[in-house]
Amino acid sequence: MQKFNQHFSILILLMLLFVQGCSLKNTNQVANPDPDKSIIDLAHKSGLAIDPSSIKGSDRVKNSDDSWQYLISLFAIPEIDDALIEKQLNWYLAHPKYIETIQTRAEPYLYNIIKQVEEKGLPGEFALLPAVESGFKAHAYSRAKASGLWQFIPSTGRLYGLDQNWWYDGRRDVYASTEAATSYLKKLGGVFDNDWLLALASYNAGMGTVGRAIKRNAANNKATDFWSLSLPRETKNYVPRLLALAKIFANAEQYGISLKTQTHEPTFMAIDIGSQLELSKAAQLSNTTVDELFHLNPGLSRGYTPPQGPHRLLIPIDNAELFKKNLAALPVDQRVQWQRHKIKTGENLGAIARRYKTRINAIREVNHLPNNNIRAGAYLLIPVSRKQAGENPFYQASTAKIPSHKSNYRVKAGDSLWGIARKLGLHSKDIAQWNKIGLNNTLSLGQTLVIRPPIKQTASKQSISYTVRSGDSLYAISEKFNVSVADLRKWNASALGKYLKPGQTLTVKSSQPAT
Repeated sequence: MQKFNQHFSILILLMLLFVQGCSLKNTNQVANPDPDKSIIDLAHKSGLAIDPSSIKGSDRVKNSDDSWQYLISLFAIPEIDDALIEKQLNWYLAHPKYIETIQTRAEPYLYNIIKQVEEKGLPGEFALLPAVESGFKAHAYSRAKASGLWQFIPSTGRLYGLDQNWWYDGRRDVYASTEAATSYLKKLGGVFDNDWLLALASYNAGMGTVGRAIKRNAANNKATDFWSLSLPRETKNYVPRLLALAKIFANAEQYGISLKTQTHEPTFMAIDIGSQLELSKAAQLSNTTVDELFHLNPGLSRGYTPPQGPHRLLIPIDNAELFKKNLAALPVDQRVQWQRHKIKTGENLGAIARRYKTRINAIREVNHLPNNNIRAGAYLLIPVSRKQAGENPFYQASTAKIPSHKSNYRVKAGDSLWGIARKLGLHSKDIAQWNKIGLNNTLSLGQTLVIRPPIKQTASKQSISYTVRSGDSLYAISEKFNVSVADLRKWNASALGKYLKPGQTLTVKSSQPAT
């Protein structure tokens, strides 16, 4: 009976395909050259349950040992003739090196992306979306503050469970962001009744933008397909860009493009590590290098996994079992090297962070502190790297080398605006302003920052009385008023004791008002 139902479904689909083929003559669409794929695609659109293995020719679909060929076999969006697609296609063909580059960059992540796309029932073309979004660069960062392979903006990232903090940016986590992106695309497909071009347009422009365009056309009795909608120029090029790339991959030999051969098997294993772990220790346990781990785990911003999680680490597949075995044998107190600090009377988090060359937020997160308030006599755990100070992701250099001319600074693992400013003898607000980013922005590994020499203050400054607040430090106050710590000490030489105290009044000579 089951076979009868399958054959009956196929018969219905063949009749539908005949009708569809006739209708295509009057549109700008061309029939899919792969009849097997057309049947499968139409089955999904028609709501018919059909086993792909029952269709002649599907053996080559599921039995491919090469990731790229396997992916091509999952393509499900019918090829379309359109001037915008042709324009994008010609650009790709004029830049064959780019096609080669994105294949190379995709290698570590491709199997997992294909797996997620297939499990969500998405068209295989969607696995190429990171090529359009980020060029398959996990650390890509846009002016719109989008980050990662799939270019999530902060708000959408958080909506889909991608945490963003000092330790970690889930948008750059190739495992978590792929899960989030495919879930988001599946949702968009459902919203637009599996019209995948509208889903793609919404991924770029937002559901609201596409929805309003559809309503406008419907109100004027116009067609509501992607090609008929009035959408932002970027979106009108975005969808054709993906379709053009998919067309090239599907017809690589015809276009003279060489596709790499990549064995279709996992390149990494996602391992639940249970709690925080130092990356240098993880490298030892897995017989890999810290650089390899950062490459597979670009969401990590420090030399440690986040204290609050996610407690997951991607390990090269060939080293995964060794890592699990060694991790199981590692005592919990050796996962991270901690310094136990007893809080003294008058101390604040700023002073403690400077002493251990770390950040206030890092101490707060590790110790689950809701704010900057601490109590004398209590203990704090401070993460201390086993590396040399210059390599320590938590290290903030104390010897400032103030730049004398405009230059570029390349962001390293563990960097923050505060740390870079401290290292260069500058103010983080100035660096943020030069680079048009927010003070709380998460920096990307490899990101280039413009650095300018500090402007000498020539304007007269007024004396301001500033009342010290809980959690304040001289450095934080210097940042607030764009003055140096040395000047603060000079102006308040008689008033300053060993520690700042809340309620204490300081004199600040600045052209900026108190905040």
